[in-house]
Order: sequence, then structure tokens, then C-alpha cells
Amino acid sequence: MAQDSAGSATGAEIPDAELKHDAIGFLDALVIGLNSTSPAYSLAAAIGPIVALAGIYAPGVMLASFVPMLLIAAAFYYLNKVDQDCGTTFSWVTRAMGPWAGWLGGWAITMTGVLVIGSLADVAVNFGLLAVGLDDWAAHTVIRQTLTVVVILAMTAICVIGTELSAHLQDVLILAQVVFLLLFAVVALYRVYAGTSTLDSVEPSLSWLNPFGAGGNALTAGLLLGVFIYWGWESAVNLTEEMKDSATAPGKAGIWSTVVLLVTYLAVGFAVVAYAGTEFLAVHADDEEAVFAVLAHEVMGGWDWTVLLAVCTSALASTQTTIIPASRTALSMARRHALPHAFAHIQPRFLTPDVSTWWVAGIAIAWYLVVNQISENALLDSVTALSLLIAFYYALTGVACAVYYRRHLLENLHNFLLIGVGPLVGAGLLGWLLVESIGDMSNPENSYSGVSWFGLGPPLVIGIGIAVAGVLIMCFWRLRDGRFWRERRSVVDPALVHGSTSQPSR
Repeated sequence: MAQDSAGSATGAEIPDAELKHDAIGFLDALVIGLNSTSPAYSLAAAIGPIVALAGIYAPGVMLASFVPMLLIAAAFYYLNKVDQDCGTTFSWVTRAMGPWAGWLGGWAITMTGVLVIGSLADVAVNFGLLAVGLDDWAAHTVIRQTLTVVVILAMTAICVIGTELSAHLQDVLILAQVVFLLLFAVVALYRVYAGTSTLDSVEPSLSWLNPFGAGGNALTAGLLLGVFIYWGWESAVNLTEEMKDSATAPGKAGIWSTVVLLVTYLAVGFAVVAYAGTEFLAVHADDEEAVFAVLAHEVMGGWDWTVLLAVCTSALASTQTTIIPASRTALSMARRHALPHAFAHIQPRFLTPDVSTWWVAGIAIAWYLVVNQISENALLDSVTALSLLIAFYYALTGVACAVYYRRHLLENLHNFLLIGVGPLVGAGLLGWLLVESIGDMSNPENSYSGVSWFGLGPPLVIGIGIAVAGVLIMCFWRLRDGRFWRERRSVVDPALVHGSTSQPSR
């Protein structure tokens, strides 16, 4: 029976290998959290389908989608406050709910990186080539895929060389991205009010922020898309062991990342809907290039390359930052003997997890190339399957927060609402979206491929396959090395709740 003790669980000893301390600060983490979501690309990919569902109330759907993300970001903040572990969900869920749940949470995080890194790099290459006028190269499969692999290798090398270098590159990329997005939004809104829009423009209204304006069914379908454009901000928390003020700064960076994303999404969402109108966006809902390629030309004229470059830098930045959660989680799992010890290796010179980082990149490249051989739509279906993994480990983290703090939830209203109720509500919403996503993905007609795999939609089959593979690997490693499974459930140390900044014992 699980032991219910304060502090950390006993069990696996962690090797002395450590990441580089105090390598980055709050602002660096904030930038990394923002870039991990790939805001420009997320908007390009999602705003058309959301408008097709909710019409002019698309900004309201984006606002509603922010709520569960903020609640889960709060869970990350409070869990990191008492356990600064680069494995985040893996470590916290293990402490609160035991090794089996913790291992599956860690597996979900690592696999999100594997599924999406290739797709992000492909988008960066595609929009980069379009921005410089090399449309023929972008349309050439071999050239695009070769450049995509080169981009992944380059971004991985930067991750290994050092967290500071990664942060400096991210600073440049986020600056370019935000400047170009805001420029696009300002010009679009100016042309709407000046009456010079080339499309069927609509004057913006605050009523667009009403998420229920298009009806409950539209809101539900919109949330399935909208919630996941916020995914990725937790990369800031995965760097907790490498940050200054690691007990609070990473969690604050995660929370503020979601807030900045909300403002960005609403600003650009208002501009796009106002300038283009709902008909144009609905017609092009399945063509992510239409929103920020065709529409960029309509709004910016000869300066449309700035918007294409924003999407390119967005995907490029996210390619690099998406490697961080997967590699740090694998490192944390290996330190606890939940994965082979080799994944815990720290590069002596740069003090980064080189083995786990290269493994994540290698598997991501293999996945990208193999799935592309099936079809380009199969790659898009694999990215769609991400929502299942994201909803699972976010919901798991929300539950773990309330469970780990359970002895302190009734001490005051702050703890009850922000550490208990909030994360549980966020987990409940994401659990509901997980169920809705499964129902939606079970229909092959809702996939990019439009074909049936074993009577189901390809994204659901991919999600089930990843889950089954995770369970099989977990059981195999349990038989091979059972040290991690000797850890027991615990509750948070009262000293950490009431002001001490010391780490829980490991």
C-alpha cells in the first residue's frame, strides 16, 4: 500500500550530475515560454478553423481557452515552488500519485516533443523559403525535408552548447516575431477603420469577446482547437534547475507567458477577423498558409515578407524550445532510474543533458521522415494527436497539485482556491476536452488524411499507439530495474509551504 508521508518519497538515489545553475533569469524564461507555443504559427494554423466554428466570436473562444491554461499554470507554479525538478510533471506526479502515474506523465511529455519537432522545423523551412521568394524550393519535397533535418540538428546543437546561448537566440526570435505580428495587427486595424481593406472587413466590437455568442456547440468545438494554441509555456519551468530564483521565477514565467499569449492572440485575432471578415477565413480554414500568406499580402502589400518571417521565426524558435521539456524530462527520469542511466549524462563543459537531447532529436527526425513517407497528411494527423497527450499530462499535473498539497488546502482561502480548486477545475476542463477529442478523432472524416485506420481516425490510432508503447516500455523497465518503483506517494513538506526554500529530499 502506498505510504502517505511528508516530504519526498524514499527510493531511488539521484546521481550527482547537475545542470548549470543560475544560467538564465526570469525574462529569459518568459521568452522561452512564449516561443515554445509558437504564437505566430499557432495563429496561422488555428484562427481559420476557429472562425469557421465561431464566426466573429473567435476572440471569445480564444479568451475562454485561456482559462484552463491559466489554472494549470498556477499548478505548475505551486508545485515548482516546493520541488524544483527539471522533470516537472514527471517528478511532481510521482511524489503525489506514485511512480506508475509519474512515469506515464513523463512519457507523455517526451512524446509530445517527438511528434511535433519535425513538423515545426518543416514549417520554419517552408515559411522561410516563401519569405525570401524561393517558392520552388518550398514545393520541392526532398529539398524541404533535407533543410528540415538540418534545422533540427542545428537547434539541437544550440540546446547542447548551452542554455545561455539558447536564451540569447530566443530573445532575438521573439523580438522579431512580436514586432512583425504587432505591425501586422496595427496595419490591418488601421486599414479597417480607414475603409481601405481589400476584403469584406467588419468593424471590431467588444461583443466579440463573448465566448457563448456562437452557441454552446461552437464553443465546445472551438475549445478543442483554442486550448492547445497555448501549449508549450511550461518549457520555462523545465529550466528551473538552471534559473536564478528557481523556487518562484520559473512558475511566474509560465503564468506570465500565458497572459502575454492571451493579449497577443486577442490583438491579432481581432485584426484578422476585422480585416478579412468571417467568410474568407472560413473558406480557408484548412489552409494554414492562406491566413498569413495570402492575408499578409492583402494587408501588407510588398511588406508581406515580414509576416511570413514572423511565422518562420515562430516555428524555428519553437523547434528549439520544444526540445527542452522532452530532454529535461528524460534526464529527470533517468536520474530516478525510470529510464536507462545514460539519459542522465550531463555534458561536462556545457552542463546540459546532451545524451537525452540528442536522443529526442534523433527520434523526432526519424518520426518526421518515416511519417512523411506515408503522406504529408499523416504528419499533420500525428500533430493532431498531440492534443491527447497534452490534455493528459496537463490534467494529471492539476490533480497532482491538489493531492500533493492536500493537508494544507483548508489552512486559508488562498490555498483552497488557488492550489486546490483552481488546478482541479483546470484538470477537469482538460479531462473533458480529452474525452471530446477522442470522440472527434474517432471519426476518420475529421482527420487530415480522411482515411480509416482500423476503423478509427489516424490521430486517435497514433495516440493509442503511443499510449500502448509507453505502457509496454514502462512494464519492461519495471522488470529490468525496479528501483524507481520503490518510491512512495508523499505530501508536501510543511516547511516548504510556510516559507522555506530548501529542496525536498530525494
